[in-house]
Amino acid sequence: MERTTLASAQTTTSSPFPWTVSIVIPAFNEAATIGGVVREVRTRYPELEIIVVDDHSNDATVEIATEAGARVITRPYNIGNGAGVKTGVRAATGEIVIIMDGDGQHNPADIERLLSYIGAYDMVIGARSRAGQENWLRWLGNSALNGLGSYLTGMEMQDLTSGFRAFRRSILLDYIHLLPNQFSWPTTSALAFAKAGYHVRFEPIAMQRRQGGRSKQKLLKNGFKFTIIILRIISLFNPIRVFMPVSGFFFVLCIISYVLGALNDNNWLHLPPTALFCLIATMFFFCFGLLAETIAALRFERIRQ
Repeated sequence: MERTTLASAQTTTSSPFPWTVSIVIPAFNEAATIGGVVREVRTRYPELEIIVVDDHSNDATVEIATEAGARVITRPYNIGNGAGVKTGVRAATGEIVIIMDGDGQHNPADIERLLSYIGAYDMVIGARSRAGQENWLRWLGNSALNGLGSYLTGMEMQDLTSGFRAFRRSILLDYIHLLPNQFSWPTTSALAFAKAGYHVRFEPIAMQRRQGGRSKQKLLKNGFKFTIIILRIISLFNPIRVFMPVSGFFFVLCIISYVLGALNDNNWLHLPPTALFCLIATMFFFCFGLLAETIAALRFERIRQ
């Protein structure tokens, strides 16, 4: 059960923006940085609601965030970064929600730039350059996700894993049940907006150097999860674009195997075992793709009344 501590729960009464805005900062053991992040945001935008969702930190994150002027929501046990985002979005009162990290890498000065595109766009994502990625291996993994997302949605996805973004809260609430509790929530949320026909913009930003603590991303652990993330994205957003080409590939192999077998045996009525196997694989991927596409479409028929 969550315990909410209200430190300075200002509401957006005199906001310079045409909508109410809430800033959500998921945090776990960010005592070294969270105070500076909250204070800088509060100094720049004193009228905005700032929510810090503490994922059961074992340091002074809660106390420091509270003293800095944030509304703090604490968890009785650790769940994950994505769960913190979902909790913050549900608790937010603003029409527009901004998600940013508590480690100091996101520059609060970029908040106004992201918000300037809301209206024409429903989600604006701070896109990092190659220099903004922690290492080349993570950059390669993120590039693979961007390529897959671009293929599935038919639009260019420049930085799906960036957690710094602004979006319409009412829209995300429609698809918040799709978001995982872990670190792949940025990819899922961006693809959900694009798949549902909403407008997504990637705005280039410069990442700041981490001011303290360590990244929660573990290369080996997350490496094992990478395949699962890929499969989940495929099944959620456009499975037919993947399964149909695979089905076609096995169908071509079936034809080639049949022709080679017939030429070798001089018997055009005989279906070689390899051709039979490829034919079964063709039918399997075709039917599975249609079924997965139907299930994916049903997920996006959930519209808030």
